[in-house]
Amino acid sequence: MQSDAERISSLYQRNALQWNKERSRSLFEKAWLDRFLALNPPGASILDLGCGMGEPIAKYLLEQGCSVTGVDTSPTFIDLCRNRFPEQNWIVADMRTVVIKKKFQGILAWDSFFHLTHADQHCMFPVFRTYASQGAALLFTSGPAYGEAIGNYQGEPLYHASLDSADYQALLQEQGFTVVEHVTEDPTCGYRTVWLARLNELVVDLD
Repeated sequence: MQSDAERISSLYQRNALQWNKERSRSLFEKAWLDRFLALNPPGASILDLGCGMGEPIAKYLLEQGCSVTGVDTSPTFIDLCRNRFPEQNWIVADMRTVVIKKKFQGILAWDSFFHLTHADQHCMFPVFRTYASQGAALLFTSGPAYGEAIGNYQGEPLYHASLDSADYQALLQEQGFTVVEHVTEDPTCGYRTVWLARLNELVVDLD
């Protein structure tokens, strides 16, 4: 039997069209996205891990002149992205194992990374590093403290997990990232816990 964490991908796929209707387009994330963009050059290449249906975040990034490569496990979400933004690159894949033959100036994992187990979150930091070009910005959301939480969506369990802040700081540092800004339960952003980091310019590119 699959665990709640293992069922996340199928839960989103089954409910993709419903989520597409319900997902807020108010862009409450805008302040954080603008901070993220400020660390990137104009026209930056962005990797959006767990991109969903591409609205409102990918849409906003495109409006600011970025190019976007979006990754999601849901074929329905990716079909919606391709229909909306056909000139961008959309990939049906798991963020933990996706293979892309390029690096990016910005990496985003907004409200997606926190659906991974503790062990898988640890493993994501080398993935972030793999796809980050020198000086790349990284923006992701986590929980406020170590633990697991089970929400509910359409009557199904919705898994979330978080490490503690010291773990995230250590994992970022190990991969050459410096924390630029971190807010726990930001009241201006739906009480999300947000991390903004940047790859050290002095880190030698692995390629």
